[in-house]
Amino acid sequence: MPSVAFHTLGCKVNHYETEAIWQLFKEEGYERTDFESTADVYIINTCTVTNTGDKKSRQVIRRAIRKNPDAVICVTGCYAQTSPAEIMAIPGVDIVVGTQDRVKMLEYIEQYKAEREPINAVGNIMKNRVYEELDVPAFTDRTRASLKIQEGCNNFCTFCIIPWARGLMRSRDPEEVIRQAQQLVDAGYKEIVLTGIHTGGYGEDMKDYNLASLLRDLEANVTGLKRLRISSIEASQITDEVIEVINQSNIIVRHLHIPIQSASNTVLKRMRRKYTMEFFSERLERLKEALPGLAVTSDVIVGFPGETEEEFMETYNFIKEHKFSELHVFPYSKRTGTPAARMEDQIDEDVKNERVHRLITLSDQLAKEYASQFENEVLEVIPEERFKNDPDSGLYEGYTDNYLKVVFQATEQMVGKIVKVKLTKPGYPYNEGEFVRLIDDQYDIKEAAI
Repeated sequence: MPSVAFHTLGCKVNHYETEAIWQLFKEEGYERTDFESTADVYIINTCTVTNTGDKKSRQVIRRAIRKNPDAVICVTGCYAQTSPAEIMAIPGVDIVVGTQDRVKMLEYIEQYKAEREPINAVGNIMKNRVYEELDVPAFTDRTRASLKIQEGCNNFCTFCIIPWARGLMRSRDPEEVIRQAQQLVDAGYKEIVLTGIHTGGYGEDMKDYNLASLLRDLEANVTGLKRLRISSIEASQITDEVIEVINQSNIIVRHLHIPIQSASNTVLKRMRRKYTMEFFSERLERLKEALPGLAVTSDVIVGFPGETEEEFMETYNFIKEHKFSELHVFPYSKRTGTPAARMEDQIDEDVKNERVHRLITLSDQLAKEYASQFENEVLEVIPEERFKNDPDSGLYEGYTDNYLKVVFQATEQMVGKIVKVKLTKPGYPYNEGEFVRLIDDQYDIKEAAI
């Protein structure tokens, strides 16, 4: 039985696609082995969002070649798409496939075995207008299932290489989305996370169908789905219709990840972002009316070229005022090939780091404040795994619908089920809770009593 090993760098979409590629190999009778062991085929799914992503990808490729010089080394993903020649130049790389045609990977492997000639299968992604169907009936992680609904992005922000790695916006056929959602629920998943490169842009390339329509159709047509989460949505994509659907829904969770990147209009303009802070602020107010207790998490880039102390403070104060519940803070890093990398006024690393620390401190404080609103409340949690900090304690960790991580006494049978937990001690990075009861009727309560 031939074996295949995977290594995934980068974002959730890459992890989703690795699972999809694994399904193709599984159907052909491959067994999956650990990347650190000897395999017949190594698949490295690469990331190119920063120059560091490229570098890490190259290191992993070389590691696979050293592991088994006789194996077929196949490189895919974003770095493969943007720099195929760079990857082909690494001695030992046999096949390069970008971010399309991954369904042909097994054919390329057979072709390589027959001809022993390296294959560069990367085409022009900008010409692609069709969503590539890649099915994932189940995940290695058994508690939250991702469901990819779109590919590509039309925004061309000045700091970002992704449109060149992923191509332009293409939406997945809604019937396919609904079919796969049902398949995931039937496989036992209670929560589905809608994901993509520019998830909120779903339907922009379709006539008379959009994200709001998809959210409605998922709720109406998928039987047994308890939670629906949107992995990320741009402020400009939070239309009145989307807010209305969220307001009426019984399954869309009280958590949205809305990347802000900066809260200074002058910086946003240099970034070529499609909104002003006035607009962003108004959308947040509307959302919080529709979903009381809403958790808003966000991404922020600190030290973008030309960012002054005043501009940074605009971001700091906006985040503080609007009480975001958690931030992912990144110091700006030059991405070769993007307009921002060529801008004058690059910010000194020390200044960037100092600003990053100030925002992380603020984020920790806001996260604690957000969690403390729910002290002594009973929330629904899906236990995911044993508590990483103390695996032998009988404690498990999982997330509430509004994305609070809660640690509490549980049993292995509860993993992936929905349980009621009283939040006894709010905190960050996790909250402590007390198991109240199961709300799933899948097995006898008496048996699961602690």
